[in-house]
Amino acid sequence: MTATPSSQTESDSAGSASAIPLANPVANDAGGLCRGISRMFARNGIWCLPEMPLKGGRRADLMGIDAKGRVIIVEIKVSRADLLGDAKWPDYLEHCDKFYWALAPDLDRGVLETDAFRPDACGIIVADAYDAEIVRPAPTEPLAAARRKVEVERLARTSLRRMTVASDGECAPWGAGE
Repeated sequence: MTATPSSQTESDSAGSASAIPLANPVANDAGGLCRGISRMFARNGIWCLPEMPLKGGRRADLMGIDAKGRVIIVEIKVSRADLLGDAKWPDYLEHCDKFYWALAPDLDRGVLETDAFRPDACGIIVADAYDAEIVRPAPTEPLAAARRKVEVERLARTSLRRMTVASDGECAPWGAGE
């Protein structure tokens, strides 16, 4: 991962350099991790969408498709309490070929090695707001062809709807319940 810049040098009126602390442009919250993961995925030909609604009322933090058409879901955790309190994650496995946990670099990932977190079925990504690294690849658990088709079409339609609404807000009320 890349280093996070914490300060920038700027010349003052006397011509000497002074360190000016800068706030991170994107914090290491879920949104920041989403950005870092999306960058890493993009470099590897995986295109994803954040906050993807799933059937059954769940919402994947990131859902994408790789160059081989495999559906990938990433569940982002930025605190130990959020990680330990997540009982819904097994529901995601029926919507993807690969599932990853994504954690901030300072979050202890030891709990992900326990049977409760199914290390045989889940990969691990460590991310910050600038980049990410897969530290344990996710095994491929292939979806049935019909299920993959449904998931890919829902992902495509959601992506296209978001693009359309972003370019023309008047379209926002239409198709929102799909």
